[in-house]
Amino acid sequence: MNASPVFLDAELRPNRSLSPRGFRWLMGGLLAISFVAGVVFVSIGAWPVFGFFGLDVLLIWLAFRASYRSGAMFEYLKLTRDALEVKRIHPSGREQRWSFQPWWVRVSLPRPVEHESQLSLSSHGRRLIVGAFLSPRERGEVADALEDALHRMRAAPA
Repeated sequence: MNASPVFLDAELRPNRSLSPRGFRWLMGGLLAISFVAGVVFVSIGAWPVFGFFGLDVLLIWLAFRASYRSGAMFEYLKLTRDALEVKRIHPSGREQRWSFQPWWVRVSLPRPVEHESQLSLSSHGRRLIVGAFLSPRERGEVADALEDALHRMRAAPA
């Protein structure tokens, strides 16, 4: 049994520019600034304000935690002669799969690529948005790589 050659095997992940170490430094700095500001307010007699300085740091920590959690989602794209398979793994671990017939699939991305532009795969009345978490430049690169791989697959001898 011959395995179908792989023309594209890509993993798409959201970019998180702040490393865990950078996050610790940021939170430590914010905590220190809030603590010093809180001490200043306590020293002038406005002690109830002190608690609010800790609350803002907690809210910022929660926002970053939600951002890092959403960054755990990723997508796999795999193109063979038999199928273009898309697998999306959600932060919860839930997995979704789609399969397109590669001879009929159409890649579309409006050009020039804007922030709102969506990279989509469509075939036989079905449409799937992929790489929604990518930057416009990255969506353009993925669209170009997909179109190139589809062209190579369609031009390759059987």
